[in-house]
Amino acid sequence: MENNSRYSLITFLLLQLLNCIPLSTTANHHHHHLATPPPLPILPLPNYAQLKWQQREIIMFLHFGVNTFTDSEWGTGQESPSIFNPTRLDTGQWVDVAVEAGISLMILTAKHHDGFCLWPSIYTDHSVVGSPWKGGHGDVVREFVDAAKARGVDAALYLSPWDRHDKRYGHEKAYNEYYLAQLQELLSKYGSIREIWFDGAKGPNAPNMSYYFGDWFATVRELQSSINIFSDAGPDVRWVGNEKGFAGTTCWSSINRTLLSIGNASIENYLNTGDSRGTDWVPPECDVSIREGWFWHRSQQPKNLTQLLELYFNSVGHNCLLLLNVPPDTTGLISEADAKRLKELRVALDTIFSRNLAENCSVQVSSQRAAAAAAGKGGGGGFGFGFGPENMFDSNHLWTYWVPDEHDKRGQWVEIRGISQQLRFNVIKIQEAIGLGQRIEQHEIYVDERLVAAGTTVGHKRLHRLEEGVVEGHSVRILIVRSRGLPLISSVGLYLDPFWHPE
Repeated sequence: MENNSRYSLITFLLLQLLNCIPLSTTANHHHHHLATPPPLPILPLPNYAQLKWQQREIIMFLHFGVNTFTDSEWGTGQESPSIFNPTRLDTGQWVDVAVEAGISLMILTAKHHDGFCLWPSIYTDHSVVGSPWKGGHGDVVREFVDAAKARGVDAALYLSPWDRHDKRYGHEKAYNEYYLAQLQELLSKYGSIREIWFDGAKGPNAPNMSYYFGDWFATVRELQSSINIFSDAGPDVRWVGNEKGFAGTTCWSSINRTLLSIGNASIENYLNTGDSRGTDWVPPECDVSIREGWFWHRSQQPKNLTQLLELYFNSVGHNCLLLLNVPPDTTGLISEADAKRLKELRVALDTIFSRNLAENCSVQVSSQRAAAAAAGKGGGGGFGFGFGPENMFDSNHLWTYWVPDEHDKRGQWVEIRGISQQLRFNVIKIQEAIGLGQRIEQHEIYVDERLVAAGTTVGHKRLHRLEEGVVEGHSVRILIVRSRGLPLISSVGLYLDPFWHPE
């Protein structure tokens, strides 16, 4: 009898347990909708470090060294290290200024053309070791990287290939060994470095000298895993071809690296525009100084806010990054005037872009990528989201995006309509999902069917500051006239810029 009771209890418990187990996954498919895959990418594509770099938008250059104390731009190499004596040097202040301006990466001139080293290199005595600053025991590079790390800002370095001091310069093998040794010092002793800056600048009377860039780049890759290498020829970030801070109105992140060489003036226009058929992803960086010169000079003042905003719209707004030089003065601090102007720039940008007028509108699109045939309602967009127009108004400007239907081959469009009143704006923003390649070749923007802006490339960000100033209308249509494959639009915006007053 006891056994029968025990078996009855076990049977009862098993039945209860079976009731709790869900139906098989096969049966469950009738209720679960599968996601639609994203469209195939169009090569070339950015790597992880390049994507992170692109999203910074503004980064800072710090030109500092013996030129700061001689009131010059290009040192001779004959300067005595004893002139370098910044009595109040505070790299923490530099980083604070950057953080206040919303800047997340800073590049320091560890060595400029004069050959003076801001760190105690064991390969030369032409460095801080010979200066009175901290009795010859200081290390500007160490203080810089430590201050940046403490505030969560990424550090980067410039090491000038041209060296007007070292006697090995002009002797190919000996100088390349010296340069590589210093590169190894900087990239192995100072923690994570996120960008290394090479250029081909040299004076007309400089000795003829071949740099072993291939060796240098390989050494960089060996010592730092997530670094971007900048030069005229990349391989990760390219020069924009001028020092005005302006990218081309057509600006492709793609280019053919086989056509590039460092220090070659004949390729400056090619660097500026990039190449729609380029096989390499090498996005451009716009370097420009907040002042007239790259080093601090008592006689110079920072550019005004209008000029800085123009730089932003013509660099970041043209699918580029703005590298803004802010030079410390002879005391070792960023001047109050420069710090104030940078803060003004950040406040102005926050003011302009704080309110996207398109977010409170009705949005229509020419078509939308169809859901998977077996799935009913679909997802996608890279991380399990759909491909609808709502993706253009979320906070993810990389991996969620609107995709037109693959049969919608020509003239894809997005139309934004004011619901209760007219739209009033003077800035239009378009962004592509560049993680799947840069695609848009030509676009036009209409307000109530009147053309107000037209352009070619978009890339990470295209900003149109309307030449006619503020416009009003009920509808705004962004028309994609030509594209490499389907356009993938991750963000659109309409903004009212109170600082823009075209003549």
